[in-house]
Order: sequence, then C-alpha cells, then structure tokens
Amino acid sequence: MNPLLAKLQPYPFERLRQLFAGVTPNADFKPISLGIGEPKHATPQFIKDTLCASLGALAAYPATAGELKLREAFTGWLKRRYDLQLDPATQVLPVNGSREALFALAQTVVDATKTPTPVVLSPNPFYQIYEGAALLAGAEPYYVPSVPGRNFAVDWDSVPEDVWRRTQLVFVCSPGNPTGAVMPLDEWRKLFALSDRHGFVIAADECYSEIYFRDEPPLGGLEAAAKLGRNDFRNLIALTSLSKRSNVPGLRSGFVAGDAAIIKSFLLYRTYHGSAMSGAVAAASIAAWNDEAHVVDNRAQYRAKFAAVTPLLEPVLDVRLPDASFYLWAGIPASWQGDDPAFARALHAHYNVTVLPGSYLAREVGGHNPGRGRIRMALVADTAECTEAAQRIVNFIQNRAFS
Repeated sequence: MNPLLAKLQPYPFERLRQLFAGVTPNADFKPISLGIGEPKHATPQFIKDTLCASLGALAAYPATAGELKLREAFTGWLKRRYDLQLDPATQVLPVNGSREALFALAQTVVDATKTPTPVVLSPNPFYQIYEGAALLAGAEPYYVPSVPGRNFAVDWDSVPEDVWRRTQLVFVCSPGNPTGAVMPLDEWRKLFALSDRHGFVIAADECYSEIYFRDEPPLGGLEAAAKLGRNDFRNLIALTSLSKRSNVPGLRSGFVAGDAAIIKSFLLYRTYHGSAMSGAVAAASIAAWNDEAHVVDNRAQYRAKFAAVTPLLEPVLDVRLPDASFYLWAGIPASWQGDDPAFARALHAHYNVTVLPGSYLAREVGGHNPGRGRIRMALVADTAECTEAAQRIVNFIQNRAFS
C-alpha cells in the first residue's frame, strides 16, 4: 500500500461520529444538523429537467476537456461575474466538483523529487482536503495562522523565508471555510509578489463566492490578478463549483480557470486520471451557469436565514455575520474552558443539535489549535429549522446544569 496513506488524519466527520459514540440524544427534540456543509435548498427545476432531457449523452464517452459549449458557459459566467475575458480553449477545464479538483491539482503541481521536501501552505483552520492533497503528493503541509483581531485574515507575514523557498503550492479559501472571511486586494497583492519571488502556484478555492451578505460580491482571485495587471494569471488557478451556488451537491460539477500552462498540464493529468464530466451533467451545468435568477433567490434565502439566526446567538456566543459563505464560526462561552468537543457532545445529547467542533478543522501548531473553543455551524437547512436550532443552543447555554 502507498505508505503516504498512513499520514492521513481522520476526516472531521469521522471524528464527530466517534465523539457522539454512546450518546443517546434527547428524544424530546427532533434532530437538527448544522454539522455538514451540504446545501439543503431545493435544486432548481430547470436544472433537473435539463439533466433528464440529456440522458442520451450517457451513450458516449465524454471528453476530458469538455465540449466547447461547456467551456464557453464557464468563460461567459466569468465575464458576467468578474468582467474577465478568458480563452475557453486554453484557460478553463470542467471538473467533478471543486473537492476532486483541489486534490488532483496538488498531484499535478507538486514535484516530490525536489529536496528538501516541498511544502504546501494552507490557512489554519482549513478544509481538510488541502492537507490530504499535500501529503499524498509527497509534500509537507504548513499551516499558516490567522492575524489576531483581523477577522481571521491569514498571516502570510508569519511564514519564515526558508518555508517560502520550499513552497510549491498555496491553498487559499476565499470566502473561507470555516471562517467566512474574504481576502482583500492588498492581501492578494502580497501573495502574488511572494509567488513571483518563489515560483509557487496559488490554488484559489472559491466555491462559496455566490453566498454573501453585503451589496458588493466577494473579490475573486482571477479578478484580483486582473486588477493588478496580471492578465496572464501566471501561477494562479481558481476553482469553483455549482454545489453551493445552485444547490446541486450531488451533480459534482465545477470548473477550474487561470494560467494556461497549468491548465495544459492539469488536462494531461486528468486524461489519465479518468475524470471526464458526463455529457448529461455537462448539459445541466451549462443551464445552471447561464442562469443567474436562481442564484439571486438562493442568496436571498441565506440572507434571511442569517438575519434571523445571528441576533439570537450573539448574546450567548462570540459570533458575527461572516463576509460570505453559509457558516457561522462561533466562540463558545468561557465556562467551557475552550473544550469545543465537549460542548458539541453535550449539545447533541441534551438538545439533539449537531455542530462541528472547531478544533477538528484546524491543526495544533506551537501548542495552539486556532479552532479550539469554537464551533462551526452550517446554516444549510430552511430558516425555521435553523432558527429552532439556534434557540435550542441559546437554551442549552443559558440553562446549563451539566458538563
């Protein structure tokens, strides 16, 4: 077996399952899960209709690069969303969701034959795929902390020069999971300058870009590059998907865009990897990327939900409206002494609400886990259910007579 598999840590939801082992939740309450970031809003009917009408495509092998019409749907959306002009022939590729692509991109980019061992950077806390992708590519993960008091902005200045010299890939998540933070232009400028100096690739994970709460949409990595005159998008790949934007997590559909040289190598890798998008999925994807009305409606549902839930939780948790995404990244009361797994276990037992311990989404560095004392709540269910869960959390904290 591949010895690198032994380096993988249990996935957060496996750790959550183990945490809840032996717990019998209070049957007086129906179960409500805020643990997994799986969209629960209804899939738009026109996407389902297009998928069903395109099942004839199952009779043919799909092209790894996707048909031109599909790639033009990607570039058309990039033009409308970010005012960017990308070449559909050389600067975009279909992928089976951003998770699959994040992992595969690391296998394409990292050169494990280099010595000393190459480094892959990610924020801390982070989406665990970044770590697994780095380890299985033969690289060493490096976890970059947040700047204290700056809404979980990544502290790139804290990375030592010798680490930068070994870095081959940097994962960026903006809007962030779990924090919901969005990278501003100055932060992108700093990261691009570091990339130019050290030659590493930037993978911009942007799957939450269409769920935001202010009038101005989040800045994207390709958009930031264009604003700074980097119109060739050198050493930059942006990844996005339809899962959150269009409520189709089971469709497994997204795309990558950016540096044409990296796209060319990524296509070669994917040709052998066997990860072509089904023609039926491609047809449904084209329909989804070409429609914005359902996205506006989806965003409005999240805005109403967060407007209802956040004020309920603010008096009892250290929580505030994020820049974007559908997560609340909340600090638990001091009385719990930073024990977020114990908080999650007791909440599950007494009020049948599931949240994810923040420490499961981060790694301890220098004796400190930046997720410690926090929980992640995914507000993916309807407003009534999320509001009910929030009220139970309030009652749990205010009426605590257990540990």
